[in-house]
Amino acid sequence: MADDDEPEEEEEPAVELGEGPTVEGAPLARVASRLTWPQERSAVLDKEGDATIRTPDGPRELSDVLSEVDITYFDRRQTFVDAVENEVGRGPVRTAE
Repeated sequence: MADDDEPEEEEEPAVELGEGPTVEGAPLARVASRLTWPQERSAVLDKEGDATIRTPDGPRELSDVLSEVDITYFDRRQTFVDAVENEVGRGPVRTAE
C-alpha cells in the first residue's frame, strides 16, 4: 500500500536557472507577501524596512523608498505594491554585469 502522505520527489527543477548576471535585492512581491494587511507604514518599516528590493534602476532599501511615499496606511497588499512601484517605477530590473 502506497503512503499518500509523503510528497513525490521531483527529478528536475521546474525552471532551469541560467548562468547569467546576478540581480541584487528581493522582488517587491516577495517582500509584500511576508506581511499581513492592512499595515501602517511604521509597521512595514519595523518589519521589512531593511529589505533591499529590486527596481528598474538597481537595488534600493525599502526604508528609503517608503520615506518618499506619502501614504501612511496601506489597507491592502496592492495599495502597498502600487505605492512602491509609483515611486521606483515599473519595468525590467537592471542586472549586475
